[in-house]
Amino acid sequence: MTSSLHSPPITTTTITAEDGGATGFSDLHPYIIEAHILTRLDGPTLASTSCSSATLHHLSSENHLWSRACHSTWPSTATPRISHVISTFPDAGHRTFFSQSFSLPSSENKQIHDLESVSLTSLRSTIYIILSNFFSVCLFDRNRKQWIIQQTNSIANRSSSPPELISAVDIHYKNKAIFSNVQETETTSSWFQSSPFRIDMIDPKEVISTPIKHPSDDDTCTDLIEHMTLSWILIDPIGRRSINLSSFKSVSVQRHWLTGEVQVRFTSILTVDQKIGHVQCEIVVTCGGSEVGEMQVREVSLGVEDMDGTHLNGRESLVILQKVLEGKRGNGANRGEIGRKRYKEFLEMRRERKEKKLRREGTLDSLCVAFGISIFVAFWCFLFCLSR
Repeated sequence: MTSSLHSPPITTTTITAEDGGATGFSDLHPYIIEAHILTRLDGPTLASTSCSSATLHHLSSENHLWSRACHSTWPSTATPRISHVISTFPDAGHRTFFSQSFSLPSSENKQIHDLESVSLTSLRSTIYIILSNFFSVCLFDRNRKQWIIQQTNSIANRSSSPPELISAVDIHYKNKAIFSNVQETETTSSWFQSSPFRIDMIDPKEVISTPIKHPSDDDTCTDLIEHMTLSWILIDPIGRRSINLSSFKSVSVQRHWLTGEVQVRFTSILTVDQKIGHVQCEIVVTCGGSEVGEMQVREVSLGVEDMDGTHLNGRESLVILQKVLEGKRGNGANRGEIGRKRYKEFLEMRRERKEKKLRREGTLDSLCVAFGISIFVAFWCFLFCLSR
């Protein structure tokens, strides 16, 4: 026991890079990490790296890294128009844009139960806001003894709906971009608000050639399901928000038996409210064959349908999209699998809704027939009693 007290102390020796030893990651110069390591990472990996340490968080916050990640993930974001819009986003732009565009629209919507869970305090605050807005825009004319609404520019511009929407669409096949385009859509005209909501990325007479072989059988269609991906980023340039409305991977591929055209569908299922329920943002990519056997992209369109399959008009769709842009987001890591799962659930809900509607109509028809028969019998009984 006593001999251990007089034993020589244990010493440790640190071998540095100058002594020929291995260099730790923390010993690297920040420029080497930023210029030679972080530039090779994609967006999700870069986001995970920024959470590792304070140093990496600082280095990963550089805007040029996120600009590179956006351009490599979505080539359409490299256009001057989209680059300018992204530069107006908060926190240097590209990092915020990537976070919003890579995430998945949340399927949860707490607004469904707002009327059931409203509290007295929130009700009182809502009434106070309504009265404050009323008295701020109205004046009482003592001579006429009536309220007069003030016409001000701030009131005219109070609408929160975006006057313009920008669509940035990218289609990849086996991780290679085959289509990229940007489309601006104005939302203030009466034609847009009253017509069925639809955004076309290709002119009717335009076709985009691709190196993909045109599907000739079901096996080739299966290949499109596994290897074709699509991104449809909808941008509100005024509100500086964006959302990706695509399921990333296709949910269905159909080949027309006569024309041979192939329709590849991508969807995003959104929760609206208790009355409407769920809506489907359906993206359809129509492809045809060329003379040399290659596939041509002839149509890339976006539409919005409700649970009954009815196409919503521009006004209704704009309200829904505005809620989605302002709503919560989910993790977009498993976007393809989540999108297909939501699509199957949506089809099941649509089927149940249709069956319930048919049962309700059948019950109503039976009641109408029974009522008619009872009236007929009562009428003849009445005539029989009069004849006696």
